[in-house]
Amino acid sequence: MLLALLFHQILNPLHNTLGTTLIALIPIVLLLVLLALLRMSAWQAVIIGAVVTVVMAIVVWHSPPTGTLKAWLFGSFTGIWAIDWITFWGVVLYNTLIETGAFESFKQWVILQATADIRVQAILLAWSMGALLEGLVGFGYPWAVVAPILIGLGVVELDAIRVAAIANNAPVSFGALGVPIIALAAVTGIPLMHLSESIGRIVAVLALAPPWILIVLVTGKKGLRHGWPLAIVGSLSYIAGQYPTSQILGPYLPDIIGSLVSFAALLILLKFWQPKVTLGYGGVPIETKTANKTSMPFSQAKKGLFPFLILIIVVTAWTGPWSALPGIALAKFTVDSISSLSHHKEEVAYIFSPFIGGTSILAAWILISLYLRATTSQIKVAIARSWKQMWGAILVGPFIFGLAEAFNYSGMANSLAYGFSQVGPIFIVLAPILGWIGVALSGSNTATNAVFGQFQLAVGKILHFPLLLTPSLNSVGSEVGKPIAPQTASVGVSTSSFVRKEGDVIRHNMGWTLVILGYLILVGLLYYFILPGAMNIK
Repeated sequence: MLLALLFHQILNPLHNTLGTTLIALIPIVLLLVLLALLRMSAWQAVIIGAVVTVVMAIVVWHSPPTGTLKAWLFGSFTGIWAIDWITFWGVVLYNTLIETGAFESFKQWVILQATADIRVQAILLAWSMGALLEGLVGFGYPWAVVAPILIGLGVVELDAIRVAAIANNAPVSFGALGVPIIALAAVTGIPLMHLSESIGRIVAVLALAPPWILIVLVTGKKGLRHGWPLAIVGSLSYIAGQYPTSQILGPYLPDIIGSLVSFAALLILLKFWQPKVTLGYGGVPIETKTANKTSMPFSQAKKGLFPFLILIIVVTAWTGPWSALPGIALAKFTVDSISSLSHHKEEVAYIFSPFIGGTSILAAWILISLYLRATTSQIKVAIARSWKQMWGAILVGPFIFGLAEAFNYSGMANSLAYGFSQVGPIFIVLAPILGWIGVALSGSNTATNAVFGQFQLAVGKILHFPLLLTPSLNSVGSEVGKPIAPQTASVGVSTSSFVRKEGDVIRHNMGWTLVILGYLILVGLLYYFILPGAMNIK
């Protein structure tokens, strides 16, 4: 009797599969047009998109107004608490490191460890330090920090931005303390740990490629002749930290642990081995001058390093599988419907869990502030700057998740999935491409996962793909598209002369981005045909 009272989603309201599919695409296409063509701010675009989605859900899919508004409201609460709560404190932590000088100490120490060889500089700075910044903050900050350093070391400005962008490819899914994967779990209902595992497996294979590409970008192919150990150690050491963290601890720390392991491995390598010929930018041999080389004792560097260790310890203890804190729920709000595909009950839910990941980041920030002896004025500046930087992104959170949950509750996502499923198994190739297109136009891996996540899952179910494969490819496809995302580029070029010239940067990045996308498609085929068990929930 209860099921009879629930809203039954309509699969094909226009009684025409192509027509229904095209209409269901309107909210997504509208968002992309507003963001990419009209260059509207993300928070403005998602507000318009949310209104259009709710109206379409009620008028075209006959979704009950009260249920639709509840779905939007519960989604918006999820956006605030599960997403904004993490990203804000992550950025506050970063700005606290900046204000106290801790990050500057760490950055200078890393720069001094790099030899005069541009290949070492690219791997150590763009790859390892870039992954650390992505894991903590994301949002294009790795470009903004790394590119000026490379420019100062002699790399042409446009190429320096490209090196920082391409190095940023592999870490994005676990960026900003795992927010994109948390978003994907929120809209799909797939347990967070399972998505962390599946995406971690794909990223582990993807991460084999970027260090090799970076060497080619700064020295040409000849740089590989004596520099190949850098690529091997750089990629495998990052994977050695990223992969087990994603499989055991979840999505919060893979980038941070992966980057720190990569730093350690590369510095150990450089103690015992260095390229026979020192190459500068463009692959030009240069003479090294070691007599006047300055150094910084580790006692100074630890000011910047220890905060990351505190973060790892707190978040690991707080959110690991041994902790009951994230599972404590004080309230749960749901709105249910009957799926037009499975014909089973599905729910849109908001669960208020006070001790989720974002709260662990807050706790870590408090301890780090005490360790750094941050003054009241420094803390005020860090929080104020973070709000100034993040208020737009914070507004995006509730509106994009409200949009996504209204889209899902009404059955629009299932209608879209049914239409795309008609292409058959070839969709395995389209899954990462759709993620790539979504982030290239929206600028956000998190938003792309929120909008496309349930749709990708539904298509995969219809086509009997391994359950985790299409949502995971959507997330990793999104990270591959970051180097050509206008909003990411606008942040990334903020410290260069290419401000308001993002088009030049995007065109310069496009070729290698397509190469990595092609590689990702092959990785997807690997897991589809050869290792499907790795993409199923066991």
